[in-house]
Amino acid sequence: MNQPPVILVLVVDDEAAFREIFSAKLAAAGFKVETASGGAEGLKKAKEIKPDLILMDVRMPDMDGVEALTRLQADPTTKGAKVVFLTNIGEPRPQAADVDAHLSTQIGAMGYIRKTDDLDEIIKKIKGYLDK
Repeated sequence: MNQPPVILVLVVDDEAAFREIFSAKLAAAGFKVETASGGAEGLKKAKEIKPDLILMDVRMPDMDGVEALTRLQADPTTKGAKVVFLTNIGEPRPQAADVDAHLSTQIGAMGYIRKTDDLDEIIKKIKGYLDK
């Protein structure tokens, strides 16, 4: 029987508790998960492990997600990496979500996921981004 391919997700976030909870949920959904505690570490790991998807926090102290994404896009070894922003920024209103999604894609990300969304819904969104 064929095993489905292992999908590697890199979670880049400066909040240790969030990385731990989010990693456990992703692992339970069948993903292989690596983590990084900030933008600079995330860039280094992305080059080393070549993840299928990078979930990148927008606000981090050492290097924010936008800067990290810009550097990923500028590097030939990581150009084209699939990046989805993780954020608490924005409002839960649908029209605000549309604006945030538009801004994320203009910057070069595939979109964004709100950290406060239901974890099962987040997993569905991640699977949708991987299918693109």
